[in-house]
Amino acid sequence: MIDIENIIVAIRNSRVRITDHADDEAVDDSLTFEEIYFSVLHGEIIENYSNDKPYPSCLIMGMTFSGEPIHSVWAYIPAIPG
Repeated sequence: MIDIENIIVAIRNSRVRITDHADDEAVDDSLTFEEIYFSVLHGEIIENYSNDKPYPSCLIMGMTFSGEPIHSVWAYIPAIPG
């Protein structure tokens, strides 16, 4: 199960990889990544996808700057030491 705090720390430390699909969806929805990050920082995990491949992921629900609901899917990959 993914902990939202791990995703928040990754965002704050600029350890986020944005897929082409995520970029396309943000453009289609007229959202900036700053707004998406804001929604995660103040959001909550509403569903876990533990069996997703190649990494487990989760659905986060938050709000845009203007208070509109936004849903985003995130995978968290712990840093590999070394």
